[in-house]
Amino acid sequence: MNRIKILSFITFFLFSASAVAQEGVAVVNDVFKPLPGGNVKMEGYFDDDIIRVQENWAKGVMPYDDVIEFFRSGRSKFALGEMPGKSIRTNSLLWRYTRDPQLKALTKGVVYSLMATARDNGSISCTPVADQPGEHDGDIWERKYVLLGLSQYYLDVEKDPLVLEAMEKEAHSVMDQVGPAPKKSITELGWSSTNIESSSILEPFMRLYFITGKKEYLDFATYIIESGGCKGSNIFDQVYDGVPMHEVGAPYPKAYEMTSIWEGLVEYYRATGDPRWLRCIKNFFEEVKDNEISIIGNGGSDIYWPKLMGEGWSNTAVEQSNPDVKRMMETCVGVTWIKFCSQYLRLTGDPAAVDCIEKYVYNGLLGAMRPDGKGFSYVNLLNGPKVTNSGWGLVIDGLPVTCCNLSGPTGLAYIPYVAVMQGGEGPVVNLYNRGVYKSRTPDGRYVSLGIDTEFPKEGDVKIAVFPSGEGKFCIKLHIPSWSKTTSVKVNGTELKDVRCGSYLDIVRDWKAGDEIRIGFDMKARIIQAREGRNPAGKDFQALQWGPLVLARDENIDPAYSEPVKIVASEEGVVDVTRVNPTLPRTRIQFMVPTTGGQIPMVDYSSVDCWEGKHVQTWLPVK
Repeated sequence: MNRIKILSFITFFLFSASAVAQEGVAVVNDVFKPLPGGNVKMEGYFDDDIIRVQENWAKGVMPYDDVIEFFRSGRSKFALGEMPGKSIRTNSLLWRYTRDPQLKALTKGVVYSLMATARDNGSISCTPVADQPGEHDGDIWERKYVLLGLSQYYLDVEKDPLVLEAMEKEAHSVMDQVGPAPKKSITELGWSSTNIESSSILEPFMRLYFITGKKEYLDFATYIIESGGCKGSNIFDQVYDGVPMHEVGAPYPKAYEMTSIWEGLVEYYRATGDPRWLRCIKNFFEEVKDNEISIIGNGGSDIYWPKLMGEGWSNTAVEQSNPDVKRMMETCVGVTWIKFCSQYLRLTGDPAAVDCIEKYVYNGLLGAMRPDGKGFSYVNLLNGPKVTNSGWGLVIDGLPVTCCNLSGPTGLAYIPYVAVMQGGEGPVVNLYNRGVYKSRTPDGRYVSLGIDTEFPKEGDVKIAVFPSGEGKFCIKLHIPSWSKTTSVKVNGTELKDVRCGSYLDIVRDWKAGDEIRIGFDMKARIIQAREGRNPAGKDFQALQWGPLVLARDENIDPAYSEPVKIVASEEGVVDVTRVNPTLPRTRIQFMVPTTGGQIPMVDYSSVDCWEGKHVQTWLPVK
């Protein structure tokens, strides 16, 4: 595609939030784009949790002054300087959705307070200039999050030239210190055994390239990739060659940091168009999806790499029911995974990416959040003590502030970013949450979609279509892979060839008031465990209803961990009975037939284990 066509495509999608910005030109165009900020307004299911996090965490207990002080007075442990950047990133994404003026003012104050800590060489760093770049203190990782936070603010909140200037000074401070000899090699900087975390600064350098068009940032990104991503391995070569994820970058196959690098690799591929990187990106997606992601949408455990405390790739898809698992599924991993899936979806249009996003946000992400929104679990378990605050971070005035407390809100703020998107032929519906979504037709007309539904509590969805003028365009509907038989009607006429795990393209001359009705297949189905390192792990069953994974909750079921055998048809379908929830915060509850009688089960995300209770998601078979 020539430059003129590329620029025309970019101009049509002026509202792209973070992939292609004003000055840099992408060689590869995205298939889908996020809707502009303010064009998504959800109600109910997701919106309630997003607002709770905004009010009680972002505008509530988050100790901004304390974490910025690390840049003035130093830090007590490595990498604490990630915290302000993470907070700014979250708040910018939240404001992009809510347009809350108090949040905007608060965030601008945090941005300016952080920029005011800049050192003589332009770096915003917890490490004194004489000691830069810090070799084992996480200095480069911290500066990555400074750049990510400031760039999110610049792209989504306000294109403040002072913010861009601060980003460029920060980037130059890194480039002045890191690179080929006599500078410090990026694979020699970091706290881990392979220093993989420092190479994740790839993503913000690519953002700067697209914002400014300056080749020096692309050149530094090339240096990072040519360095192999970590010490002792070339993780790009390994993923290209199909090495299993739990072996990539050994002995530190840290899921969070590695996925963060791949977010940057997507941006690098957009800029270069080298098919090698597309294969790398696709291999990473498929390998993680098939071998690392659990039934609640997150990955990583302590089976293969116990020293990584449940945060490393460990063939988690197979090992998730292994009774030897003590820690698994760091919230930072899950949030970074759905952010990568968003990048992959925008790049390829692959509906499997939506399946992955949906699985995590409905189950693992909401399941990791405190009921009041004032924090997120560090890791999650499927069986036992579901949530824990123990992990990297510190306690500030009695409040645990961890990397995952800061990542969880980002995950929630990302939901409006992908719920409905813009395709080249019209709107693309990925997640079915009640609300109003404003998109465009290929000829530039506006079209609003009004989604009326109680999904996922119910399987019926109604979409009212209101284009500004008549004309032909396409509405793409994601048909989830779990919905084996889905009914779709337009103005009462049923459509054919509706396939699960795909997009349904509805192309017609749409008129104001046209209506789409969808009926999803909300059956409860058995999931059989697989045998991993411990053969005892295969003697478990789990249950999923629609997109929701169900679990036994000790809060309502004292016998929550006792062995049972669920009664199911030959096809694995279970005849569950919907009942009123026992607890007010439970979203959905069923009575489930077993050979020993009925047992109560609720959606995994509703199980509140913050006061010491337990969950049983993989049920031991009687």
